Amino acid sequence: MRQAGRSLPEFRALRERHSFFDVVRSPELTAEVTLQPVRRLGVDAAILFSDIVTPLHAIGVDVEMRPGVGPVFAEPFRSEDDLDRLRPLDPESDLAPVLEAVRILVTELDVPLIGFAGAPFTMAAYLVEGGPSRDYARTKALMIGAPDLFRRLLDRLADLSLASLRAQVEAGVAAVQLFDSWAGALHPRHYADHVLPTSARVLGGLADLDVPRIHFGVTTGELLGLMAEAGADVVGVDWRTPLDRGWARIGDRAVQGNLDPSVLGAPWPAVAAEADRVLEAAGGRPGHVFNLGHGVLPDTDPDTLARLVDHVHERTEGRA
Repeated sequence: MRQAGRSLPEFRALRERHSFFDVVRSPELTAEVTLQPVRRLGVDAAILFSDIVTPLHAIGVDVEMRPGVGPVFAEPFRSEDDLDRLRPLDPESDLAPVLEAVRILVTELDVPLIGFAGAPFTMAAYLVEGGPSRDYARTKALMIGAPDLFRRLLDRLADLSLASLRAQVEAGVAAVQLFDSWAGALHPRHYADHVLPTSARVLGGLADLDVPRIHFGVTTGELLGLMAEAGADVVGVDWRTPLDRGWARIGDRAVQGNLDPSVLGAPWPAVAAEADRVLEAAGGRPGHVFNLGHGVLPDTDPDTLARLVDHVHERTEGRA
């Protein structure tokens, strides 16, 4: 998960001197923060340091990254007039520092680099709510009460995500992940009717680039089959759904997951046992990307993370 570095002391030291968007606007700082967990943990891939709101910030939307909170928008989306604030993304201009960071990283890494973007619904939820939310009440009310406006909002955001992801691939990332972090707040019917089409458009718009496409959401156990229909090559399963059950819902494609991040605060024997349960649920089938079920918690001991990586490598040595 993309937050792998935030428990590292070297990351915290850097962030004491630089704001989030300072890092994103500097290719050198972005590259350094992306490399930190690879150096420390020995993981099999790097995740580009960024955020799903980076394209929104790049086109001039007023968003602040508040420590301990997340992205907060000065002017939440409320009406059709707000669509005018979402101009098309010109990646080579608007995301120039991000793309330069990708070019730097692909020359320095000896593991694949994964890029990412936000799925249209999750980006819409941030915009409509003005920031993180517990119930996404405003977002769902807009979706159900003004479906045409909501679809146009999702279409604008899908264009942003697709343009960002295509540019990342063209700059050198080896795989991409579409984060629909808050889709789990939806009823399956609402997801199918209002959200699935635009997520499928983003993922389908990458099909010609021949890179693996990962699709991930939180608390999406009831949506996994629908998320698989959106067209990704890999579907993430968070820790609330047993991996084998989630895989059965996803069908014939790869899965990612799904150790509970909180487990990493337990003594090592318990961590190892929980990791083994995930591997047992995968049953040795090819196509399992071992990962946490969501992001690394900030107070996680980096030594435990490194030990987990070694443990999984030992348990799966020789497997595809």
